[in-house]
Amino acid sequence: MTETANPRFLRPLSAPGADAGKAVNFGPDKPLMLDCGRTLSPFSIAYMTYGTLNAAKSNAILICHALTGDQFVASEHPVTGKPGWWTMMVGPGRPIDTDRFFVICANVIGSCMGSTGPAEIDPATGKPYALDFPLVTIRDMVRAQSMLLDALGIETLLAVIGGSMGGMQALQWAASYPKRVRAVMPIACAARHSAQNIAFHEVGRQAIMADPDWKGGDYQSHGTRPSKGLAVARMAAHITYLSEMALQRKFGRNLQNREALSFQFTPDFQIESYLHHQGATFVDRFDANSYLYITRAMDYFDLAEDYAGHLADAFRDSPNRFCIISFTSDWLFPTAENKRIAHALNAVAAKVSFVEIKTDKGHDSFLLDEPEMFDTVRGFLNAVASADGLA
Repeated sequence: MTETANPRFLRPLSAPGADAGKAVNFGPDKPLMLDCGRTLSPFSIAYMTYGTLNAAKSNAILICHALTGDQFVASEHPVTGKPGWWTMMVGPGRPIDTDRFFVICANVIGSCMGSTGPAEIDPATGKPYALDFPLVTIRDMVRAQSMLLDALGIETLLAVIGGSMGGMQALQWAASYPKRVRAVMPIACAARHSAQNIAFHEVGRQAIMADPDWKGGDYQSHGTRPSKGLAVARMAAHITYLSEMALQRKFGRNLQNREALSFQFTPDFQIESYLHHQGATFVDRFDANSYLYITRAMDYFDLAEDYAGHLADAFRDSPNRFCIISFTSDWLFPTAENKRIAHALNAVAAKVSFVEIKTDKGHDSFLLDEPEMFDTVRGFLNAVASADGLA
C-alpha cells in the first residue's frame, strides 16, 4: 500500500495551480473483495482532505459524493476549473466547518476521477478494463472507503454525510460498520432504488450503448468516445434532478435567442438549450463506462435485502445517531422514501431526527443554497461534537 499524489489529473485539462488530490494505492496483498464474487487488485482510491486531524483522531468526517460527483467537494476541480460541488457546505466557518473538523472525500470505486474504474489499465492485459471491470455495489464502495480510513490511520469517524448516492453510502456505513461511525446523515436518498429510478438509469445506459462510438465499451482502444450517447444520458438524468416548479420558474416556454419558432429541430426553447449545455459539459469530465457502472451500483442498492426484507434489522442495536433530510419537491427520492428510513430506525429505538425542507428546487436542493439545510447540518454536527467532547 502506497500513498501518492494523484497523477491522473496532472495531465489532462487541469486548471493552473489546481490541487489534483492524493491517492492510496493498494497492492496485491490488500485486494478489495467485491459482492459480485471477484476481487479487485491492485486498486487505487483518490481522495481529498480539508482541515486538520486532531491528535485523538476524533474529528474526522467522511463526505460521500453522488453519482457524477467526485472528491473535489470544496476545492477547484482540476479538469473544469470550477469550484467544488459543496463549497457552500464545506469550508472554514461553513456548516461542515474545516476549522473544527477533518473532512475526507473519496472518489468511489468504478468512477473516473482517479479511483480505479473501467477507464483504468487492467494490469493483467495492459489495456483499459472497459467492460472487463467487475460490477461494483454501494457496499463495495463503502468497503473501499473503510480500507482508505485504515490506510489513513483513522479508526472512527465523527460522522458520515452524503446526498443522493452519497446518502446510500452513508446508510451502508451504518449497516456495515456501525462501530466505526458516531453519526450518520443521509440527505435526499432512499434505502433502495425504485423501479422508476432504475428505468431512468436504463434509458441513459441504452443511450450510451446505442452510440456507434461506444464500440462495445472498448472505445478507448479505438480512439473514440461515445459523447453523444453520454450527453443524452446526462440530459435525461438532469431532468430528474429538478422539479416541474423549478423548470417552469427558470425557463417556462421562453425561446432561446430568437423572437419566433424556427420550425426546425434546433433548440427553440431555453430549456432545450440548457439541457444541451448540461450534456456537452458533462462529457468533458466523465467517462461513459463509469456512468454505466455507477448507475448499476445504485440500481442494485437495497439495504433491506440482506435482512430478509426487514429494513429495521439493518440498524438493530445501532449505536449511531442519525439525521435524515428530505425535500418536499424531490420526486427522484421523495420524502416518503426518506421517512421509510426514519420509521425503520424508530422501530429499533435508534436515535434519529427527521427534517423535511420545503423547497421547489427538486432533488438538487441538497447542492443548492438552502439555509434550513445548512442550519440543520450545522446544528446536528454541533450536537454530535459536543456529545463527543469536541469544542
